[in-house]
Amino acid sequence: MPGRPRKVTDDDIFAAAQRAMSRRGPHELTLADIAGEAGVTPGLLVQRFGSKRDLLVTLSARFAGSAGAIFAGLRAAHPSPLAAVRAYAACMADLAPTPEALLRNLAYLQVDLADDVLRRHLVENARATRREIEALLKGAAAADELRRDVDIRSLARTVEVVVGGSLMSWATYREGKAVDWIVRDLDAVLEPWLPASRSKAAAASRTRPVTKGHRRVSRR
Repeated sequence: MPGRPRKVTDDDIFAAAQRAMSRRGPHELTLADIAGEAGVTPGLLVQRFGSKRDLLVTLSARFAGSAGAIFAGLRAAHPSPLAAVRAYAACMADLAPTPEALLRNLAYLQVDLADDVLRRHLVENARATRREIEALLKGAAAADELRRDVDIRSLARTVEVVVGGSLMSWATYREGKAVDWIVRDLDAVLEPWLPASRSKAAAASRTRPVTKGHRRVSRR
C-alpha cells in the first residue's frame, strides 16, 4: 500500500507563499498561486486560513517575531558584533536580487503601510530589529570595535535609516550590486566611531567584496 501523503504544515504553506510572492506582486497574487506552490488545493487554504488577506496577516504576524532568530543566526556566524551589523546590512540586499524583485517587495510594503493590522506587525518587527542593532553596537563598543563614547541609541537609529535609505538609493541608480552599495554606505556611517587603528583597516576592506555568509531575510 502506498504511504500516507505527507501533511502540509503551516510552515510549508508560508514558505510556499513567500516563493509565490517573490514572483507576483500583491495585486497579482492569488490563493491559487500559493496553493499550487504548496501542492494543495485553494480550498484547503480557505479552510485553514480564510481569505488571501487572512493568510497574509498570519504570515505578517510570524514575520513580526522573526528578528530574534535572524540576529541569533548572524551572531552565530559572526562572533564580531560589528561584523554581524555589516552582515545584517548585507542581508537587506536580499530584498533586491534584481530591480524587479525590489519593486515587488516595495509593492508589498505599500500594502503593509496602508493596512492598520499589517502595519502594526511591520512596526513590531522594526522595533525589535532596532533593539537587536543596539545590542550589537553595544557589544561592539564593549569589544573596542567602536569608540566607548558612541551614542548607541542614536547610532542604531542612523544604521537603520541608512540601510533602508541606501536600498532605495540603489533602486534609483542601480549601479553595481545592492549589497556592495548598502555596505559601503554603512561603513561610511560607522567609520567616525571606529578606533583609529580599525578605521584604517576598514578603509582597506572597502576594496574587498562583501561575503554572503548571512541568513536570508524575507520580507515576510
